[in-house]
Amino acid sequence: MNNHVVIAGAGPVGLWLAAELQLAGIRATVLEQRTERDDRSRALTVHPRTLEVLASRRIQQPFLDEGVPLPGGHFGVLDSRLDFRRLDSAFPYTLALPQARTEELLEAHATRAGARIRRGHRVTGFTGHPGSVTVTVEGPDGRYELEAAYLVGCDGARSAVREAAGIDYPGTASTVLGWLGDVVLDRPPAPGFSYFGPHGTLMAVPMPGGIHRLVGITPADITTEWPGDLTLAELRAKTIAMAGDDFGMRDPVWLSRYGNATRLAAEYRKGRVLLAGDAAHQHFPAGGVGMNAGIQDAANLGWKLAATLRGWAPAGLLDTYHAERHPVGVSLTETSRAQVALMTAFSPPGLSLRGLLSELITALPDLNDRLANRVSALDVTYPSAGRDAHPLTGTRIGDPELLALSRADAYLMVDLTAGAELSAVAGPHLRVHHRDPGSFGDATAILIRPDGHVAWATGDTDAATRYAREFPA
Repeated sequence: MNNHVVIAGAGPVGLWLAAELQLAGIRATVLEQRTERDDRSRALTVHPRTLEVLASRRIQQPFLDEGVPLPGGHFGVLDSRLDFRRLDSAFPYTLALPQARTEELLEAHATRAGARIRRGHRVTGFTGHPGSVTVTVEGPDGRYELEAAYLVGCDGARSAVREAAGIDYPGTASTVLGWLGDVVLDRPPAPGFSYFGPHGTLMAVPMPGGIHRLVGITPADITTEWPGDLTLAELRAKTIAMAGDDFGMRDPVWLSRYGNATRLAAEYRKGRVLLAGDAAHQHFPAGGVGMNAGIQDAANLGWKLAATLRGWAPAGLLDTYHAERHPVGVSLTETSRAQVALMTAFSPPGLSLRGLLSELITALPDLNDRLANRVSALDVTYPSAGRDAHPLTGTRIGDPELLALSRADAYLMVDLTAGAELSAVAGPHLRVHHRDPGSFGDATAILIRPDGHVAWATGDTDAATRYAREFPA
């Protein structure tokens, strides 16, 4: 059997997917058209759920050691910031870490797992066969082909894989241009600084290495016309107009503009071609969710591809990738559009709306929690099959001990019966861990997928019999 998967794109999404496949016994080759890693870091924020995903493979510590923890985030740059400290997670904060460093750490992880990463190699097309796919590649030494079981496009919003597969990418064009500047600030503002008013919106985020990221939008940026590349002089003028100070900015590392074009792939899977990350969903980077959603796409897809190729997948498992992650993409794009509307509400009525929502976030802790859980992806629950499914089915597991026990190539059965009834079900792709009864409410057993979501749970007193009936050998 062909147990080879080709991945286009060596960003965080492709690297996480490659590592997951290798850890589950599948050979992964990553093709990246850039010859060197991009040192510019569009993504900066690592969210709690992504830290839980990293913890499930026990590699979270370097990220925690180097990142700057921030106690919250924002929704539409409202004055009342979201308090992440209330979140039910071992990582109740966001982590500021440049994408370039995130990629470096993830590449080391993927390489340790055995993934092959080829830089300067670009996927130009493919030919599908009943049981495989032939991938056409343009490399430094010319054109060549790779045979694989599946091809996965993790190659960004302009995905060549998506285009070659003929997958529709419907959505809306850009009408707003945000901007960012990674600069040195001699007089940095207080942590958590943000401004919103008639002149626009501005945030300053501290980054490792003495750099600050300034991001914002002004009324003049609500346009479909490209005004040219951002300059330091323009960034300084925008910042002074809103903050009354340029904070002593100098030595720009990166200046950039980006739009709010919003698109969602109609299919995350088409035969032996799959999409993940920006190749599947494009949106304004409100709240820094894009990279995080992509890594979670890869976490969902990796074990399903491996289980399918290794022969231990339930029937139809790979089809659940689209069924589970496409609705997340819908929510992601809708939430992004809502935040852009708030970020560009510069009129007096818009400012009144923003003031009301800020007041409600402060006054209603439940609203804070709902928005914080949505932005951080802690609220993602996958639909359960069957009307009598236990309420835990489809929910995420954030328990640090269980995360540390997770593996890419096996389910984890948590036996919550006093008599350790479920020991007999253990096998090469199903491990059993015993916990005290009551650890998860009325549940007597929960089956955890390799991506940290509950596949099955029961409150029956005879959990072993219930499991044997629903999952006959």
